[in-house]
Amino acid sequence: MEEYHNGSEGSFNSEEADGIVKECIESVVGADDYSQSQVNKWTASIVERCLTQLVKQGKPYKYIVTCAVMQKTGAGLHTANSCYWDTAMDGSCTVRWENRTMYCVVSVFAVAIA
Repeated sequence: MEEYHNGSEGSFNSEEADGIVKECIESVVGADDYSQSQVNKWTASIVERCLTQLVKQGKPYKYIVTCAVMQKTGAGLHTANSCYWDTAMDGSCTVRWENRTMYCVVSVFAVAIA
């Protein structure tokens, strides 16, 4: 598992967000094997759970959560994000999770409510 963090996150706590995201992925996918028929349900559940848990923190942010699930087949997967925002308050984190049969990449973007 790898985490990537925005370099100047100000008051956004990326470590806390990482923990929330990992918990959500584990609770939805767990040790399941990749199943094409389940991917839409998994991705929807992961983003909804992440949003729910982030909002429960009661912090003054708007959140954007993305999720990609890919079967491990040896193919490459490359992702990138770019944001134009207030680096003192806003922040992001991306969590790469994997098990024996799949990869899951979740990005969280937190935009401070002014």
